[in-house]
Amino acid sequence: TTRLHMIPELDAECVSAASDQKVSLPAGFSVKSLLEELRDSTTVNKHILQTVAMLRRQGLLTGVLANQWVDDSGSGDSSGRLLSLLGGHFDVVLQSCRTGLRVPETDLFTSALTQLGVPPKQALWLGDDEEGVGAAEAVGMTAVLVKDLPEALKQVETFTGVVTGESYPASCNPEEVSHGYITIKPSVKLHYVEMGTGPPVMLCHGFPESWYSWRYQIPALADAGFRVLSLDMKGYGESTAPPDIEEYSQEQICQDLVTFMDKMGIPQVTLVGHDWGGAVVWNMARCHPERVRAVASLNTPLFPVDPSKDPMNFLKTVPIFDYQLYFQDPGVAETEMEKDLARTFKIFFHGSGDKVTHTHTHSLSLVNDLSLSRGLFVGLPDEIPRSSILSETALQFYITQFKDKGFRGPLNWYRNVVSNWKWLCSRPRAKLLMPALMVTAGKDPVLLPVFSKGMENMIPNLTRGHIEECGHWTQMERPSELNTILISWLKDTHNNTGVAMTPKL
Repeated sequence: TTRLHMIPELDAECVSAASDQKVSLPAGFSVKSLLEELRDSTTVNKHILQTVAMLRRQGLLTGVLANQWVDDSGSGDSSGRLLSLLGGHFDVVLQSCRTGLRVPETDLFTSALTQLGVPPKQALWLGDDEEGVGAAEAVGMTAVLVKDLPEALKQVETFTGVVTGESYPASCNPEEVSHGYITIKPSVKLHYVEMGTGPPVMLCHGFPESWYSWRYQIPALADAGFRVLSLDMKGYGESTAPPDIEEYSQEQICQDLVTFMDKMGIPQVTLVGHDWGGAVVWNMARCHPERVRAVASLNTPLFPVDPSKDPMNFLKTVPIFDYQLYFQDPGVAETEMEKDLARTFKIFFHGSGDKVTHTHTHSLSLVNDLSLSRGLFVGLPDEIPRSSILSETALQFYITQFKDKGFRGPLNWYRNVVSNWKWLCSRPRAKLLMPALMVTAGKDPVLLPVFSKGMENMIPNLTRGHIEECGHWTQMERPSELNTILISWLKDTHNNTGVAMTPKL
């Protein structure tokens, strides 16, 4: 165990040992600089974290044994982040500086097995030094000397029977994440889930979803060094669902987010939205630009506002938006969707590659012999297969989120077409100068990639991402690809502090 105040003693010992062994130390040698270099360069391979996520999803226990010093300098932020990262992914983290034991001492292995409640014969040790492997084998564990990580992970598969290759990234367990509530006004509160430290990133979901729709993004963005806030948008989940239609206008929704930021003490935020959440983040960037550090949208492009076109008439001219006309009459769509929540979500949530026998709701045409009053799901079978992108656990979570408040709040978002248009027409139509990201999905049947054409004219600092084999539910269907795009853009955006003021004209 080494505390940093002991470093001068270590320096003196190293100089003495070098002299005894007739070894020349490098000029400017310092134990402190070595420790700082080691500390700052320590990261966890993403494939290991992904493997751990898969193992834990299958009910296996995981642990880390760390040979580590105590950083009592007050500047040990990176070692703190590393411990936080490990603590969030593994069941047990044992540190030599806390236990008084270190690898390769067999007592540390025995202690880990005791804490996990696992007999040695059921345990596998992965280590990159022969002494540690030998010590693990000495207590009866199976051990793998890691020389080539992919090969080592194959041995993990053989030992556990769990396929750990390309898979979904780590997910959020609603019971284990941090939940918060902010009162926007006496009758309205917003619920959010929070994870990570660093620049704030706010995630805004669409219809008919939840903070949980970002379950594969929250841990990944937190691990990448961001403070992630995933909201239940107004009308959803544990946020308040007032009955009044005007509560769900874009003007009011954006003002609610500004109040949320004020009460959280967040002067500026990076916004990421999907579906209706995409519309919200673009409108925040248009109407509250001083509060938006950067903005990203999945599937939903920035639609220009045309003061000369009546918005309801425009909707009637675009057949793929017919479902929005059906949503206009309060109570009608609610009744249909609330009748059987499991069936409703199985109809909504499926991947572009699924072999399905029904039509994706977002592309369901309600013209041609089909009266709007007959319903959105008319003609679909009673028994709908559950998609591969929707686990049984996720399905049950969505059911619990909608069973009390139903669909009135979420559907009210669609009932402000005219008021939203009037509000945006009243705003100055300036270019958006902050960094922006537009991620299109090749198989989205409604929010077509072509709709985003020309956005560069309105957004000089636009970065694009595209996932071809992906439908509407981007976060669920292609989480790994999406996380790669988001994290790359977020890191570029937050490293280039001057980019917002240097538009690429």
